[in-house]
Amino acid sequence: MKNERDEQFHRFVASRRAALVRTATLLTAGDAHLAEDLVQSTLTKLYVAWPAFQRADNPEGYVRRTLVNALTDERRRWWRRSERSMAEVPDRAAAPHAEGDLSDGLRVALRDLPPRMRAALVFRYFYDLDVADTADALGCSEGTVKSQTARALDRLRAVLGSNPSLATL
Repeated sequence: MKNERDEQFHRFVASRRAALVRTATLLTAGDAHLAEDLVQSTLTKLYVAWPAFQRADNPEGYVRRTLVNALTDERRRWWRRSERSMAEVPDRAAAPHAEGDLSDGLRVALRDLPPRMRAALVFRYFYDLDVADTADALGCSEGTVKSQTARALDRLRAVLGSNPSLATL
């Protein structure tokens, strides 16, 4: 037997889950598995805090902030620091690319950015948020958003400009 809260949350998840997965995929530079985990963590946190979410002045900002916090929490896990990265994963099936997806070159370049720089770029340029909304989502000052964005763009230009095979944007 579902109550009204469960029905509201179900409607929210049905309407917003796909957009949350897209945002999480961008924040993780294309790591679909981590993106799914982040969305699940975010939805769990939202369910627990559903009354606070409903009272929020900016529900979209609340969701973005919760998603960024989930990413930050994930990056702090002890086992994450002990994993070894590999240049190529063996026997990996190629993921189908939907129209409008990021090019492989941009995805690789984004992956090399620190998570906060990547998040600043995603919110500013992929979601066209202004500096204030991005600062709110990241929990930092507007000046930090501006500097992180400028540095991230400089790094992307350097990487994409120095390797023509990556510059297929």
